[in-house]
Amino acid sequence: MRNRNCTKTTIGIKLRHLRAIFNDAIDDGVIADEYYPFNRRKYQIPSSRNIKKALDSVDIGKIFYYQPECIEEWKPKDYWLFCYFGNGMNPKDLALLKFKNIHDEYLIFDRAKTERTARNNPRPIIVYINEDMQHIIDRWGNKNKNLDSFIFPILDSSFTPLEQHFVIKSFVKFINDRMAKIKDQLGIEKKITMIVSRHTFSTQLKRSGASTEFIQEALGHTDKKTTENYLDSFENEVKKEFARKLAAFKTIQQTDAITQ
Repeated sequence: MRNRNCTKTTIGIKLRHLRAIFNDAIDDGVIADEYYPFNRRKYQIPSSRNIKKALDSVDIGKIFYYQPECIEEWKPKDYWLFCYFGNGMNPKDLALLKFKNIHDEYLIFDRAKTERTARNNPRPIIVYINEDMQHIIDRWGNKNKNLDSFIFPILDSSFTPLEQHFVIKSFVKFINDRMAKIKDQLGIEKKITMIVSRHTFSTQLKRSGASTEFIQEALGHTDKKTTENYLDSFENEVKKEFARKLAAFKTIQQTDAITQ
């Protein structure tokens, strides 16, 4: 992959799947521990930090108040905002939501990504259903509100895990493609993908004064480092703002000199 000039992100994504297979094989006794290739003294899967994915408040407002002309735009916009308001929800978790996950004013669910990591004892995600999220459920949700029914008509209960995988993959592509067109119409420079809604949620929380620990719990991260990676862009902007404040005396002196 290095010879093919693959990025660190691509290499990391592919090798994390391979590592998961090794871990399962070792747990099942198929492979001995000594053959595990990812120990600290062996190969370390590269990690890259994706920075500046989050949108600022101005761009979020543009998306929120944008009036689509057709369902092909309205639906992806609503799903994107639902994920943003819903703790930066992952699209797979969105698709798997069922009416039994609604408890009064809250959505309570386990992340699909961590449901098998029982040893980490992952906490359920708790999301307050705000007015906008409720409107989206009312507008696009399934009419059959049985507890075991999916909230949104993305998946069918008859789908196998493999079928679910491909349907969710197509769903994400549909959202991202339509949001790219909305982005161009609104003149937003940054991408507006599903992962961007997650980064934007975490960054907005941080800017509002929330602790990294609170954001970690909201996102459902088992590792604090993962949360810190999401907040990279925020930290860089803060450093830049602090640097400006350190030089604020220049503006004050220039103003005084002009006045004199």
